[in-house]
Parts: sequence; structure tokens; C-alpha cells
Amino acid sequence: MDLSRRGLILGCAALAGSCATAGRRPSPVLQAAAPPPPTAPVLPPARATLNVVAAAQTNYDPKGWIRQPLLQAGLEAYERHGRSLTNRDRIYLVDFSKHSSQQRLFELDMHSGDVRRFRTAHGQGSDPNHSGFARLFSNVADSHASSVGAYVTGGPGMGAKHGPNTILEGLDPTNSAARARAIIVHGADYCEPAYLETHGKLGRSYGCFATASADLQTLRPRLGEGRLLFAAA
Repeated sequence: MDLSRRGLILGCAALAGSCATAGRRPSPVLQAAAPPPPTAPVLPPARATLNVVAAAQTNYDPKGWIRQPLLQAGLEAYERHGRSLTNRDRIYLVDFSKHSSQQRLFELDMHSGDVRRFRTAHGQGSDPNHSGFARLFSNVADSHASSVGAYVTGGPGMGAKHGPNTILEGLDPTNSAARARAIIVHGADYCEPAYLETHGKLGRSYGCFATASADLQTLRPRLGEGRLLFAAA
């Protein structure tokens, strides 16, 4: 066999081996992401999502009090709105999928991962039949409904109607009218333990995050200014 013919045979054999190896590689599977619901906050880029999801699984909420989808979405909002958050030591998450009788406002320490729990009311427009569950959400004035999405705290305020409060600014399209609607964190008698014991649920606000007066005394200085409050259902 001459050299040229021998080289041709060896080359073909190498090519065949290479193709066989490549043929064993699985084809990538592409999955289309489901579109978010109309009231869902916009999710961050995939890279940020992967980073915060990994953190959520390893560091935060060791007692498992926060529903994982809420925790993940809140951490994504924390990354997405980072430039608006001048205080990043703790964040606040509200789980509107829970009944109003339950502790569903969570304070998450971003350093230790520890969590504290409080009760908070939802808006009348979110629960027209006063079932205790928030079903509807709105960013429209006079809807008296709660709004989902990311907020930044604007510091302590004082109102003629509700007294001491914490001001909120909406950061997402789903709650951009929060300041104009005067959505705040304030105390209310319909959030007191006696009301809950009598009615089995909290009363309803006009869209504000109302709490018991004792909880407001704890929360108001801790919410402060420039921290994230994220609400979802």
C-alpha cells in the first residue's frame, strides 16, 4: 500500500471516530419560559436569578418560615432595585397568599439570614367579601386594593388619620402609584390581637400595610429609610 492511500484510510477512520463521539452528545433541550401573570413584578436577568436562588437555598431563613417562591422573588427584587436601596442590611417580604390571621410580614436579616414575623392587613378592594384572603390587586387610585411588587421605605412619617407610619415608594409598574395613593405602613385597631381573637382575621385597609400598634412600634424604626419591602401573592 502506498503512503498516499494509507494516509487517506487513516484520515477517514479518524473522521468517523470523531463523528461517532459527537453523535453521542445529547442535544440541548430548549424550554420556553411561561409569561408572568399581569400583576407579577418583572424578573431580573437570568444570571442574577441564579445567584440569588443559590443564596436563598444555602443562607437565608433557616426555619423555613418564608415560602420559597416569595423568598426567591424578594431576593431578585433586592438585586434588581439595588441602586434604590440605600440600606441593604435587611428586607421585608409580605406573603399575600396567606390568610390575614397568619404572620405574613417577614423581616429578613441579610447578614445572619434570621427572620422575624408579623401580621399585616390587606386592602378592602383585594378582599371584597372579607374572607381573610387577598385575591385582587390594583395600582389604581380609590381601588382600596393592595398592590404587589417592590417598594422602598421612605422613612418615618406622621399622619392626621393614622398617626406614626412609614412612607413607601413603589418601584414596579404594579405599584408605581403607591406614593400618590398614600400607601404606608401604619397601626390600626383592626389589626390588634383583640380584633383577631373576635373575628378570626384582621380587618382591611385601603391598601396600606396596617399592623398592630405594638408591631408598628417595633417595625417603624427598623423599616427606616431606603430598605426593600416586597409584596407578592
